[in-house]
This record gives sequence, C-alpha cells and structure tokens, in this order.
Amino acid sequence: MNGLVYFIHAALHCCIVGYGQQVWPEPYKRLDRRPDVDPYCQALYPFCPSGDPDGRMPVMRDSDIISVFRLQTPVWEFRYGDTLGKFHVMHDAVGFASARTGRNFTLEWYELFQLGNCTFPHERASVSAPFWCNQGAACCSDGIDDVHWKQNGTLEKIGEISGEMFNEMARWVQEDNETGVYYETWTVKSDPGANSTTWFESYDCSQFVHRTYKTLLDMGAELSSQAPTCYTKIYLYSGEPLYLGDDSIFQQSSTKDLATDIKKFYHSFRSHQSVVEMIESLLEAFEKMVLEKTFYFYYNSEYWKLPMKYPYVKITYEEIPLP
Repeated sequence: MNGLVYFIHAALHCCIVGYGQQVWPEPYKRLDRRPDVDPYCQALYPFCPSGDPDGRMPVMRDSDIISVFRLQTPVWEFRYGDTLGKFHVMHDAVGFASARTGRNFTLEWYELFQLGNCTFPHERASVSAPFWCNQGAACCSDGIDDVHWKQNGTLEKIGEISGEMFNEMARWVQEDNETGVYYETWTVKSDPGANSTTWFESYDCSQFVHRTYKTLLDMGAELSSQAPTCYTKIYLYSGEPLYLGDDSIFQQSSTKDLATDIKKFYHSFRSHQSVVEMIESLLEAFEKMVLEKTFYFYYNSEYWKLPMKYPYVKITYEEIPLP
C-alpha cells in the first residue's frame, strides 16, 4: 500500500517533459516574499550584528569606480580559528571599495540560525511534522576586515565596476534576497564522476557569491582571478530520488509508518545532545545511510527518499571558475 502511495505522490509531483520524465536537478523554489520568522527559531550567534540584515546597500555615484574583491575564510573562524579551514570548510563573500570615498564593505549570504538548524529540523511536541528553522539572507556590513579574510583565507581584487553598475547590482541583491530564502546545505548527485547527474543543487554562501559574479558579468563587468577559485561542496550520493510528499505525510493515517520513519531518522541529528547520545546518534545515522542506504532529504518544503550509494557523503574543496 505504501508503495502505491509513493507512486501516486511522485506522479503528481513530477515536472512533465516529453513523456513524463522528471526534470533534474529539481528547481529551487523561489517565493513572492520572505516569510516571517517563527519566534521558536533562535540563533546562538545573532545574524548580521554589525550590518544591514536585509542586505540593503549604499547608493553610489554613477561615475564612481568600485573595486570588487573575492573573500574567503574558514567557517566559524571567529570561534575556532583555522580548525575548520584544515578540512576546507570555508565561508565565501564579496567585498567592495569605493575609489571616490574610500569606503569599503562586505556583502555575504548565510544562515539566520546557524548551519545545524538549516540542515536538520527540531522536534516539537506541539507540532506533528519535523519543525524547520531554515532561512538564509544577505548581510551588508561596513568595512572589510583584512586580517579576518587574509589570515586563513583569501582577499583578492578580481575587478572594477562603475557606480552605476554597482547600484544596479544592489537592486538585484534585494530581489534575490527577498525571493530565495531557504538555505540548502547538500548537493545531491548520482556519483562522484564528471558525468554524474545532479539531483539537487545546494543553496548557500558560495552559490550567492557566484550568482553575484554572474549578475555583474551579465551587466558587462570584467572579473578575473589570479588564484584558483576553490569552494566547499558537501555531497550526498544516491540513486534517483523518490518523492514522498509535504507535511501532510505527518497528518494522514495512510502514511503513518513513513512519518514515523522520517522522524526517527531526524531524531539522530537532533540538537542539544550529550556526548553519549551523540555517539549513539552517529551510529544510528550510519546504519540508516550506509547499511539501509536511506537518507530522508528535505527540499522546497517537501520530503524525498534518497537511495544512498557509495561513497555516501563527501566534503570537497574544488575549483569552480568564475562564471
């Protein structure tokens, strides 16, 4: 019976091309406007504490010359120094400097409630479905902290644009920030090979940087880097994903077993665990992903079942040229 339910869900969901073939990668869903944040969702460290949390940028004179910088540093460097950099877990941003005023600032896009909350849900007794605190947003702050970006990462000038082009890009940032709100940690592919199929694309800080570069290039900017442009990618490897449904899974008797299995899977990744609980949870997650070859994946507010394949999970630091 459950197999029939899965089939009906998948058939209703598919983007039809030709003879009913699913389009891959699954398109990232944009919204008309950014939704309000549930008060339950709290950040350990406040989002954009010294800048504009809506990504608003200053207006430049059309005749101004603006330098563009590629910025990169280890994730959570302010807390752990270069520790995560040794594993190539990096955060990316774009810097700008005005030739007319000497003013410079940093533009970045990252999670409102830290990475863990964007990657796995919470358990709430009052809510039947897993509860997600998942939003990312642009932050524009004054200054470029040279030491922060140079010490363990990258600060490289990659081009110049006019003030007029900068202002046009700033308008694009606002639109992008209002409509693309959900952070996505994982890139899901069929295998590590060059000709593999991408099932789902990530939506994170590096993707924002590349969208910004592409927007500038489309406007006529010339950008180039003298150093390899490497970015952190976190991959899951699976066979073709199976669409399961949205939160209605957790409200219907016909999908009770599926709902229980999904919640049990995410229970392994719950927050605020003791050391002993964390070790037990890692073993449970290993069993599900490697032995049972199953990962429940949440994308566009919908659930998918990933039939996992070797090497299952991989963090890479690979060169991705400027668009």
